[in-house]
Formats: sequence, structure tokens, C-alpha cells
Amino acid sequence: MRGNAKVAVVSNALDYISPDKRAGYRGFNVTAAFRESGLDAFDLDLRLFFNRAEELDSLLGDTRLVWAVGGNSFILRRALRQSGLDGILIQRVGEGSLIYGGWSAGACVAGSSLRGVHVMDDPPLAPDGYDPEIIWDGLGLVDFVIVPHVWSLHPETLGASAAVRWLRREKLPFKALRDGEVIIR
Repeated sequence: MRGNAKVAVVSNALDYISPDKRAGYRGFNVTAAFRESGLDAFDLDLRLFFNRAEELDSLLGDTRLVWAVGGNSFILRRALRQSGLDGILIQRVGEGSLIYGGWSAGACVAGSSLRGVHVMDDPPLAPDGYDPEIIWDGLGLVDFVIVPHVWSLHPETLGASAAVRWLRREKLPFKALRDGEVIIR
């Protein structure tokens, strides 16, 4: 992607914390980082598109990358479903007109399932306006569960190790990632 490529940055995985703590949790402004790289990045709050998938699809018509940050995977997955972005991503990534990327929760939701991730994140946590139903299916962009922060200097590394043990015990396919590692499909 070069010059003026549009990038939508999704931070809804952080909707369970206050706005003032949210900026510190991210560590830096992801949208600004994409802009500094020469991309036309914008923040996309999926709550504004709950039950408005057609409008969201129209907004994203010329967007080439959707990037989701970390936080709670189950909240992010709910936001993807309630806005219809999950279907948009599956279709457009499949046809090659959109790239999906993310870290932590943003990576987890790309997998086949959120089973195992429940050891790290709180599945029932649902901020105001969110459907309380737990969504266990990932987007299925890859056919395994993604477990971030394994063997890393990250506060969630113990939870990640517990998730790996759970997934091994259940014999579910997964990929464990250290911070800084990526999966490219």
C-alpha cells in the first residue's frame, strides 16, 4: 500500500475502559503512526455503526486496510458482529480488496475461534450498548486459534501460557505468538 491508502483503525476492544485510561493503554496513537507512514488513516468507532452495516460498507468502500488494536477479544468480536464489519471483512479479505491486521485482541479475532482466548480475556464483559451474547467463533481468516503475548515481557504472558495449555489439552489447533511476531496469510 502506498500513497493515500485508506486505513481504518478500530479500537473497540478497549471500550471497557475509560477514555482517559484508553489512550495510555494503547501506548501510542496508532492512527497517527499510520499517518506518519504516509497513509490516510482514520479512527473507526464501530459503535456508531451498530445495526448499520450498509452504511459501514459504503464508508469502507475505498479503504484498503482495517487495523484492530488490543484489549478484550470478546468485546471486539461483538463490535465486529453488531456493526456488520465481520461479514464485510470476510468478504473483502476473501476477494483481495481489503487487508485485515491487528495486534493482541485484533489478532485473536482473526482466528477460527476464541476458545482458549477465554483464559486470557473476560468473555462476559459487555459495555453499555453491546449485546451480552458471547461470540465464540472468530472471523476464520486463518484455521487456528491465535494466542498472542506468549513468552513475552507483557502483563498477559501468564494468561497466554495458560491459554496454550488449555488449547493443547483440548487438542485445538493454535499458533502462539511472542510479541513482535506476525502471521501473514
